[in-house]
Amino acid sequence: MSKKILAIVMSIVLVCGVVCAFAACGKNAETNDGTTEAPAAASDLAYIKENGKMIIGITEYAPMNYYEGDKLVGFDTEFAEAVCEKLGVEAEFFIIADWGMKVNELDAKTIDCVWNGMTITDELKGAMSISDPYVVNAQVIVTKAENAEKYKTAEDLKGATVAVESGSAGEEVALAAGLTTIAKAAQSDALLEVKSGSADACVIDITMAKAMTGEGTSYEELVYTGSLSEEFYGIGFRKGSDTAVEVQKIIDELKADGTLDELAKKYNLTLAE
Repeated sequence: MSKKILAIVMSIVLVCGVVCAFAACGKNAETNDGTTEAPAAASDLAYIKENGKMIIGITEYAPMNYYEGDKLVGFDTEFAEAVCEKLGVEAEFFIIADWGMKVNELDAKTIDCVWNGMTITDELKGAMSISDPYVVNAQVIVTKAENAEKYKTAEDLKGATVAVESGSAGEEVALAAGLTTIAKAAQSDALLEVKSGSADACVIDITMAKAMTGEGTSYEELVYTGSLSEEFYGIGFRKGSDTAVEVQKIIDELKADGTLDELAKKYNLTLAE
């Protein structure tokens, strides 16, 4: 073989090697034991900043996220907007039609976080990266005022029909207590079931119960009675997301400068220690 031909062959081999090396970058790498591991994930924070917005998954309920006219307001609305301002991106809110699908919406990147009075549970900790607790909550029984003495405990609800939000902490508590439940898409729908008489009671967040029931409210014929559990709200991000770390830093700043305390007073909420 002539030197000229040999040089051409060597050049082809070199080019092929480079192409193969680049192609390998887009595939799973093989480890020493023959298994494969996925390539390192890109920065989730960089993805959000490149988009110039954080898409925030919510449902509508007072006092966390709700409308006054055509303006979205509420504790979580203002909280998220304050964090996004410091993050340098726009806060864009997306209504999750089925709360039980929140993890799927997050993983599909339909949303970038779940920020709507989400109760921290062990199951969600396994599916998301969750912020430190920021608000104290409880699951309470809501019923018609005329039944206030009748339904105060989980035991009282045995044999009754109880409306709950699908995929919620309220549903989890009710099922754990062995109650007969009707699963609805939102907590507001659970309240409607009680108001209409289709359910004897519902189990919802105390934050919503305070804002939506009793004299002068949308459901003034309803009252909340006993508490079934105490819990905490957290913000959910994609599992392993570096956005969770950065947002937590900003939250700590908002706690330190008194912003969160003022918001909690405005919306009658109790901050987690």
